[in-house]
Amino acid sequence: MLAKNVGGIDRIARIVVGLALILGFFLFPESGLRWVFLIGIVPLATGLMQTCPLYSIIGLNTCPAKKG
Repeated sequence: MLAKNVGGIDRIARIVVGLALILGFFLFPESGLRWVFLIGIVPLATGLMQTCPLYSIIGLNTCPAKKG
Protein backbone atom coordinates (compact mmCIF):
# COMPACT_ATOMS: atom_id res chain seq x y z
CA MET A 1 0.00 0.00 0.00
CA LEU A 2 1.17 3.52 -0.72
CA ALA A 3 2.43 5.64 2.15
CA LYS A 4 0.30 8.61 3.14
CA ASN A 5 2.01 11.84 2.13
CA VAL A 6 -0.92 14.28 1.76
CA GLY A 7 -2.42 15.78 4.89
CA GLY A 8 -4.15 18.73 6.46
CA ILE A 9 -4.98 21.76 4.37
CA ASP A 10 -3.36 20.16 1.31
CA ARG A 11 -5.85 17.29 1.47
CA ILE A 12 -8.86 19.58 1.92
CA ALA A 13 -7.76 21.82 -0.94
CA ARG A 14 -7.34 18.84 -3.28
CA ILE A 15 -10.82 17.53 -2.47
CA VAL A 16 -12.47 20.95 -2.90
CA VAL A 17 -10.67 21.69 -6.18
CA GLY A 18 -11.39 18.20 -7.51
CA LEU A 19 -15.08 18.44 -6.69
CA ALA A 20 -15.30 21.95 -8.20
CA LEU A 21 -13.74 20.79 -11.47
CA ILE A 22 -16.00 17.75 -11.70
CA LEU A 23 -19.01 19.96 -10.96
CA GLY A 24 -17.91 22.23 -13.82
CA PHE A 25 -18.06 19.20 -16.13
CA PHE A 26 -21.79 18.88 -15.41
CA LEU A 27 -22.60 22.60 -15.25
CA PHE A 28 -21.08 23.53 -18.62
CA PRO A 29 -22.24 20.81 -21.05
CA GLU A 30 -22.04 23.14 -24.07
CA SER A 31 -18.36 23.89 -23.55
CA GLY A 32 -16.09 22.66 -26.33
CA LEU A 33 -13.40 21.68 -23.85
CA ARG A 34 -15.80 20.14 -21.35
CA TRP A 35 -13.59 17.08 -20.94
CA VAL A 36 -10.83 19.23 -19.40
CA PHE A 37 -12.92 19.46 -16.24
CA LEU A 38 -12.39 15.71 -15.76
CA ILE A 39 -8.83 16.50 -14.66
CA GLY A 40 -10.55 17.09 -11.30
CA ILE A 41 -10.53 13.32 -10.80
CA VAL A 42 -6.78 13.47 -10.07
CA PRO A 43 -6.80 15.92 -7.12
CA LEU A 44 -9.99 14.34 -5.78
CA ALA A 45 -8.48 10.85 -5.82
CA THR A 46 -5.16 11.95 -4.31
CA GLY A 47 -6.99 13.88 -1.59
CA LEU A 48 -9.28 11.00 -0.70
CA MET A 49 -6.48 8.41 -0.73
CA GLN A 50 -4.07 10.77 1.08
CA THR A 51 -1.27 9.80 -1.26
CA CYS A 52 0.29 11.59 -4.23
CA PRO A 53 2.69 9.77 -6.56
CA LEU A 54 4.37 13.05 -7.53
CA TYR A 55 5.02 13.86 -3.87
CA SER A 56 6.64 10.42 -3.50
CA ILE A 57 8.93 11.07 -6.46
CA ILE A 58 10.14 14.47 -5.21
CA GLY A 59 10.19 13.44 -1.53
CA LEU A 60 7.53 15.85 -0.29
CA ASN A 61 5.26 15.00 2.63
CA THR A 62 2.55 17.25 4.10
CA CYS A 63 1.30 14.77 6.69
CA PRO A 64 1.98 15.66 10.31
CA ALA A 65 4.83 13.75 11.94
CA LYS A 66 3.80 10.65 13.88
CA LYS A 67 4.57 10.70 17.59
CA GLY A 68 5.91 7.59 19.15
